[in-house]
Amino acid sequence: CPSCEKSYYSRYGLSLHRRDHTGERPYKCPECGKTFKTNYGLSCHHRIHKGEKPYECPECHQCF
Repeated sequence: CPSCEKSYYSRYGLSLHRRDHTGERPYKCPECGKTFKTNYGLSCHHRIHKGEKPYECPECHQCF
């Protein structure tokens, strides 16, 4: 990275990192307008609107 000298194995990793410096958040939730650096972040956020809780604690069985 020319801004902070971190190095990455892939161009994709570098491009995601550069968003930290530029503040770019190109993925926007159509329901609430919140923005994200990655499509994965947006996908996880969609669970809030859908009420999905895909992870269950094996000890207490509470879902998250």
